[in-house]
Amino acid sequence: MLNQRNTTTLPNGAGVGYKAQHFQDLLNNPGAVTWLEIHAENYMGDGGRQIAQLRHLAENFPISVHGVGASIGGETRLDPEHLARLKKLVDWLNPASFSEHLAWSAHDSAFLNDLLPLPYTNDTLNRVTAHINEVQELLGRKMLLENPSSYLAFAESTWSEPDFIREIAHRTGCGLLLDVNNVFISATNLEFEALDYLDAYPLELVEEIHLAGHDEDADELGRKLLIDSHGKPVDEPVWALFDHVIARTGARPALIEWDNDVPDWDVLESEAVRATAQMTAVTEGQTQKVPA
Repeated sequence: MLNQRNTTTLPNGAGVGYKAQHFQDLLNNPGAVTWLEIHAENYMGDGGRQIAQLRHLAENFPISVHGVGASIGGETRLDPEHLARLKKLVDWLNPASFSEHLAWSAHDSAFLNDLLPLPYTNDTLNRVTAHINEVQELLGRKMLLENPSSYLAFAESTWSEPDFIREIAHRTGCGLLLDVNNVFISATNLEFEALDYLDAYPLELVEEIHLAGHDEDADELGRKLLIDSHGKPVDEPVWALFDHVIARTGARPALIEWDNDVPDWDVLESEAVRATAQMTAVTEGQTQKVPA
């Protein structure tokens, strides 16, 4: 068992990804926002304004650290220098949550700009399991694993994605971060039913939810192709899937991801208001159905 030292947890409410232009807004008028997420790789330095602001925010909000560069699914060993920087950040910040992606983003010494998908095979399962165990042992805390957004499927895969993720969690004890927008993107691009995916997913292990916007394009055959852009409001079908998840899990920490073309604070906070309202409506509706 890991000797976890988390002293805070994320509240079952809405959070947003922190952007520096919203620093004063968060302090003066956070509204529906009850927690913040940062990308680990942006805060691995030793000082400066970014670190000073993060220290101040951490006194007012629970913080979730979301990694995008560990390359959990990579074929080579995890980069020890990256892990050392990650550990230093986690040690001083002591965040309420830490998460990474079911993807690979590095090869040898080269780091890529994309989170790339994996074939779901036994070899991949063993490699990802070993990497997650290494990260959790190093950090002394549970890691949450995020499902990917997919644009293609591997012919050699022998596991479904929900079963693959369930088995990883079983072997490592990690928690799950369910990105509902990623489910919708993958379902559209790979032409499967999002609700079937969610019904097969280990929702009982979900500790955090992500919501985001996406862009629409077309492939070379003219078929709809969704891109995980994080640059728009959450789309209506994603909100509907969110309701479906909350009806199964109950309220969870729910993050509004908006990383590109970041809007003014009132626009971002209004998305947090809607996430909170939908969680309340779903959970209170369930309570009202219980006989007295």
